[in-house]
Amino acid sequence: MIRAAIASSSLGSVLVATSEAGVCAVWMGDDPDALRSLFLDSFAAHKEVSFASDPALADVTAKVIARIERPGEAARPLPLDLQGTPFQRKVWSALCEIPMGTTTTYRDLAARIGAPAAVRAVAGACARNQVAIAIPCHRVVRSDGNLSGYRWGIARKKALLVREGARA
Repeated sequence: MIRAAIASSSLGSVLVATSEAGVCAVWMGDDPDALRSLFLDSFAAHKEVSFASDPALADVTAKVIARIERPGEAARPLPLDLQGTPFQRKVWSALCEIPMGTTTTYRDLAARIGAPAAVRAVAGACARNQVAIAIPCHRVVRSDGNLSGYRWGIARKKALLVREGARA
């Protein structure tokens, strides 16, 4: 069973979904209805999805929104339910080690995980990250320092980095 909720933030609508194991999705968009439809389409082959009101989900959603609005006050990590290949999980783990207020490049991240030739695969793993904010793929920039490749939009990526105190 996947429970999902959509809340508003200063960066638009935020969909938060949880399974019994933890947060399995944090998606952002401009239109809550479109976000909901996209999520339902993407998770159609998965377990049952419910958008029913739930106090535990409301608490997790509030914690995600707080990470967007006040990233410096972020509490301990959220329990996550990550579905990915071993390589993707390795990339996501390395992303969690990037300190708030800093960025790294796809090339440096590839080197950090011991796969310096896998820059494109690292970028692909970042693109497949289903839990925005919790896995901070927004902290990865191009080698020239420019912003690129954020599933939820470059403007959101820039805003998140600015809020975290990174140069964006």
